[in-house]
Amino acid sequence: MLENAALFVGYKQIQRTIRDLFSTPEQRAAYAQITDEDDLPALTIPQLFLSGAISGTFASLILTPVELIKCKLQIQLGSAFTAPITTTSLSYTHPIHYRGPLHVILHTLRIHGPAGFYRGHLATAVREMGGGAAWFGVYELACRQLTRRRQARMPHRVVTKRDLPTSQLMLAGALGGISYNFFLFPVDVVKSCMQTDEETQARARAGRPVGASTVERRGFVQVARDIYNGAGVKGFYRGCGITVARSAPASAIIFATY
Repeated sequence: MLENAALFVGYKQIQRTIRDLFSTPEQRAAYAQITDEDDLPALTIPQLFLSGAISGTFASLILTPVELIKCKLQIQLGSAFTAPITTTSLSYTHPIHYRGPLHVILHTLRIHGPAGFYRGHLATAVREMGGGAAWFGVYELACRQLTRRRQARMPHRVVTKRDLPTSQLMLAGALGGISYNFFLFPVDVVKSCMQTDEETQARARAGRPVGASTVERRGFVQVARDIYNGAGVKGFYRGCGITVARSAPASAIIFATY
């Protein structure tokens, strides 16, 4: 919900900015008098892809801390591992098994400071930039194609996106969701690995204390290389099928009510 809200708000704002940049002062004055945004001149498809990419980049600033907390909680669900993490520089020891989101927040602040919440931000930004472009761009492109087809069957009137039935809006939304999740899934895998390095390395070193001073802070390229060396291309798409299948109906509903 937070991701969708951030993306849609940013998408609208960026569209206004791009429209103003490519308009004359007279056109901007005329646009200011229009209350219904659907009556404003439509942006080109490349401009809409760009709007989605920029909105995704801004949304990543909000999403990185949220997803870091989520990933740290998710990775322990399949494991009862509770080996201690010891940070000698801070003289702080506690089990790695988190009791909830607040526990993750407090641990991250104490061990890594505020910057710890932005572990994996580059990967999140890349995912959201490409994902925003794909999500909105493919949706808008599909709507344009469906509008043209409907216009060809109804030459006596002007057909716009507002004239598309809900079923076609849902189809366009589903295509956007599939594109986002399929093409950006490898980046999301890398991002999740980066954000859970502390937990996975502690699991690998069971019986030995591990803390911030001994956790290997792998970068984006190194994590991607490790995934490829361990599982090949398949490693980047593990779980992709169910994610794409889930995203299609979810995006269909979101865009139908957009």
